[in-house]
Amino acid sequence: MITSIATLRPEECEPVPDAGLGALFTERGNLPLESVDVTAAVSGLIAGVEVVQGFRNPHDVALEATYVFPLPDRAAVTAFRMEADGRIIEGILKERGQARADYDQAVAEGRRAAIAEEDRPDVFTIRVGNIVPGERVTVHLTLNQPLPYEDGAATFRFPLVVAPRYIPGTPLDGDQAGGGWSPDTDAVPDASRITPPVLLPGFPNPVRLSLAVSVDPAGLELREIRSSLHAVLQEGTTVSLQPGERLDRDFILRLSFGTSTSLALVPDAGDGEEGTFTLTVVPEQARGAATPKDVALVLDRSGSMTGWKMVAARRAAARIVDTLTGGDRFAVLSFDTVVEAPEGLGPGLSPASDRNRYRAVEHLARLEARGGTEILAPLEQAVALLADSARDRVLVLVTDGQVGNEDQILERVGARLAGMRVHTVGIDRAVNAGFLGRLAGLGAGRCELVESEDRLDEAMEHIHRRIGAPLVTDLSLKADGLDLVPGTVSHLGSIYPGVPLTVLGRYRGDASGALTVHGLDSAGQPWERRVAGSRTDSPATRAIWARARLRVLEDRYAAGDHSLEEEIVGISLTYGVLCRFTAFVAVDSTVVAEGGPGHRVIQPVELPSGWESPVVTAAPMMLTSMAQPQAGAPAPAAPGAAPRFTAGGTGGAAWNMASGTTRGKMRPSGPVPSGARELPRAEIEEELKRLRAAGSLGAADRLRYLADLGSRLAALAVYLGGHAELEALAADLQTGGDVEALWRRAVDGLEALSRSGERRPFWKR
Repeated sequence: MITSIATLRPEECEPVPDAGLGALFTERGNLPLESVDVTAAVSGLIAGVEVVQGFRNPHDVALEATYVFPLPDRAAVTAFRMEADGRIIEGILKERGQARADYDQAVAEGRRAAIAEEDRPDVFTIRVGNIVPGERVTVHLTLNQPLPYEDGAATFRFPLVVAPRYIPGTPLDGDQAGGGWSPDTDAVPDASRITPPVLLPGFPNPVRLSLAVSVDPAGLELREIRSSLHAVLQEGTTVSLQPGERLDRDFILRLSFGTSTSLALVPDAGDGEEGTFTLTVVPEQARGAATPKDVALVLDRSGSMTGWKMVAARRAAARIVDTLTGGDRFAVLSFDTVVEAPEGLGPGLSPASDRNRYRAVEHLARLEARGGTEILAPLEQAVALLADSARDRVLVLVTDGQVGNEDQILERVGARLAGMRVHTVGIDRAVNAGFLGRLAGLGAGRCELVESEDRLDEAMEHIHRRIGAPLVTDLSLKADGLDLVPGTVSHLGSIYPGVPLTVLGRYRGDASGALTVHGLDSAGQPWERRVAGSRTDSPATRAIWARARLRVLEDRYAAGDHSLEEEIVGISLTYGVLCRFTAFVAVDSTVVAEGGPGHRVIQPVELPSGWESPVVTAAPMMLTSMAQPQAGAPAPAAPGAAPRFTAGGTGGAAWNMASGTTRGKMRPSGPVPSGARELPRAEIEEELKRLRAAGSLGAADRLRYLADLGSRLAALAVYLGGHAELEALAADLQTGGDVEALWRRAVDGLEALSRSGERRPFWKR
């Protein structure tokens, strides 16, 4: 399936004198997004950020503009407002379905409205409705984000483009969730919301970008400020982008300063009966003792890794293999649409001998980018290899993370990562940091992001230390004079060399007391550190804790625990922090466009810097699927096929990629809490379709078919954590008897289950 995308040559466009830098005029009209302005204030290890997006309607009818954009994956979005025609409309945070209903009603009635929604931890969508002809509308987002810190430097990373993502799965029938280039699939039910059209390479810069960061070390000694991907101007401790930069790569600022062990207690505004704490424990510089370990290295060689990313990924993987010692065992899995291992190594874990490490490095040196990013299968293989090991188990994933089925992956492997250390190495200038951070968090590991080959050596030194034994494990927390709120303390993980332990949580009562961290050092001896608290005024801490708590709950929801939806919505609304189940909506009371918008535009985004042009190369990003097609499904694109270009009506120059078909949705293994999962309507409907198709079989064959169907339904009931109707139908079909009566029972039962399983997912409500 291909969505129609407008295609314009740069020579067909001419500047509009009054429209500002980068605005374009075409017969189809301007692109609606004129400007993006980012202003950040860093104070110690926290950044407060305001993002202002400016939209203009160049058409002669009212416009609805949609913009899909990234934000830092750990950021807490706490405020939203719309400004138009001298009016300021503050956004209200509501349950997502209610916010959408309010927005849709306002737009249909001809009133201005705007809505901000989260689709992934780092992918957001803004819609602005009823921008009248010639009008400019701005929307403002306020957010706070923590800065990761290690080896004496904090990192302020602000993403600026949503990169094209590989979308696996079978296209779904019915209405699409969004207007992107990919159809929704069973593996990525909201694919059409996270796949905005992409500007053709070389298209004139359509958006004016400004970004400025002021740095207050907050009492710490600031030694150096470095920008790794952009040319910047620096005046004192304020850094800003040079004019003319494009929204095509992350903005990265590294701030070198020292930090220290501390416990900050921040009372809530108002009565101060509760508050938020941030505990920071800076580890000693000693390295952990070397212990034999089992390492599974998973390397992405898909088409989106073309160019410098493949070179960096090969180097990174080879460096990891070289760090192994003779007492270790390892496996190397490289993947695109298929999974491959080095020749000469066994199917399981191999001793890390010189010969085996040479074979692995030789295999890595031959890898070239190709194919689709079928990341689930190699992760499952790696988890299976490490599952029964009694040693220290380490899984390392090297990838750009550009996939859309993050929730499916977490559902399949998330629970099985417990007890393993999962380290992710993200290689890209517009990396999917949200997904890689979620994986590393579930596996009590670290996420290292590499934006250039120049940064690789520094990053690999970090990874080398992570793969070795942690300094302190089995961490626990004990309060002294501080009343902690149960269930609010973040995951403790382990302590690694050069990486401070950061723990957030909530407390009741006075802002006084101490916390003691207990654990075991690398020699297995007891270890503890007591930290006295000090009262601090840092309002952003409360929002940052809430966002971290929501992220944990959302990951558990993605892994199958759908009972958490009410709790997620409650925390989001209580603390005023946007999440996937809520949305900010701003609605004006004035009617400005009778009948609603006459034109709708999805803003195309930039091709990420470092991604090779699909016009130039025969092995481009390869977001097309290349698994074997199912019966009746359209054939997938051949390896190396370029994205296809189509013409249509979005109002800007963009290129589009075909989406083929892969294997269907799979269910995870392992125990599932009772009642944790919803009945999968799509699978029930598929069983019903196959049952009707088998109606012409003979009586004996139909009885066998019904028995097999019963066994599948019984397995599905176990997967769901128990389901009375499924279990009853499965038992009847496996008992045997009159084939005609059983056949009617099967059809009626599946039809009833199909109706009862119908529930719109939260992103379509």
